[in-house]
Amino acid sequence: MTFSKRLEQYTLKKPQEVLIVEVEIAGERDLLIIFKGFSSSLMRPTAFDPDVPIIPTEAKIISIDRLSSPYNPDSPRYLQQGLTRESIELLLTAVGV
Repeated sequence: MTFSKRLEQYTLKKPQEVLIVEVEIAGERDLLIIFKGFSSSLMRPTAFDPDVPIIPTEAKIISIDRLSSPYNPDSPRYLQQGLTRESIELLLTAVGV
């Protein structure tokens, strides 16, 4: 299972959470939101096909933030900020994804 699919599965198991993922793809930064099993870019178009991973394998994860849903960009409620790919792995494993 790809890393982006694992993050989507995490949000299905934790629907009260939203993930904001900052990545670098081909030298360009992107900001992604993942909620209830769906991913979307906040900075560029997102593929309509849900089988196309939003985070390619060559992408560099810069940081991952966990927020309480519903997500309000004007008043975000952070649970954790600045998680690395390694630190989120513990949470993914804990929920079985």
